[in-house]
Amino acid sequence: MNSGLVIERAEDVAAKRHFALLAALLDHETRPWRAGEMPPLGHWLLFPPAARQSDIGADGHPRREDASLPRRMWAGSRVTFLRPVPLGANLLRETERLSEVEKQGRSGRMVFVTLKHTISVDGAVAIEEEQDVVYREAAAPGASQAPPPPAEQAVLPPVIRAMQADPVQLFRFSALTFNAHRIHYDRPYATGEEGYPALVVHGPFLATLLMDHFLRQEPGAEVAGFSFRAMRPVFDVDPFTLGLTPDGRGGDLGVVDAAGGLAMTARVDLA
Repeated sequence: MNSGLVIERAEDVAAKRHFALLAALLDHETRPWRAGEMPPLGHWLLFPPAARQSDIGADGHPRREDASLPRRMWAGSRVTFLRPVPLGANLLRETERLSEVEKQGRSGRMVFVTLKHTISVDGAVAIEEEQDVVYREAAAPGASQAPPPPAEQAVLPPVIRAMQADPVQLFRFSALTFNAHRIHYDRPYATGEEGYPALVVHGPFLATLLMDHFLRQEPGAEVAGFSFRAMRPVFDVDPFTLGLTPDGRGGDLGVVDAAGGLAMTARVDLA
């Protein structure tokens, strides 16, 4: 493991088109983020995976060197926004592997990897992100996913928005991020091969919806930090609720699933 060394460099452009499409997906006529700048979390639409088609595995992800742990889950992130990114800016992303820990869970062997992404504009760091990724063993053919442990019942925050993600939204977010993971758009694969009860709503899509929920209440806010932690999956057949508890410095956010449990927690901090 090359901890602390740059393992990947990638370049991209903060093109207006990406964020116009994001606004369309989020159903905005007037965008709530700051004019002329990349929206908070907009960098998630950039630096798409560029694996050749022949290097894509059966699940739609690029094949990993460790073929025994093919399943990948983005479990959480901590993002710091250091300076605005102007629309049209050229970006450089450098990625380091900070840690790698192997554990044994209910579903078998797992590896927890923490990556650090540093995104620069003209040599100045604009965004830093630590990203937690979990790799797991493949599901046994025909097996169902083990149900998550019962969630503590959430108390709904004061500012809520009822949601339900449909397959078209999931496909459009997959297209925006060039994410070909089949659990998000291929129902027979998600249920028959991975053992889920339905299509899985992307963790970063839920996090994006939480950021959007905050910006709908605070349009034009200057966001300094964002973090999220995924706790349990959300499926396209179930409604869910976005919740916000504002505190003047930002706000605490959460996704409450159809059973009333917390599926994701998040925090927005203002500059």
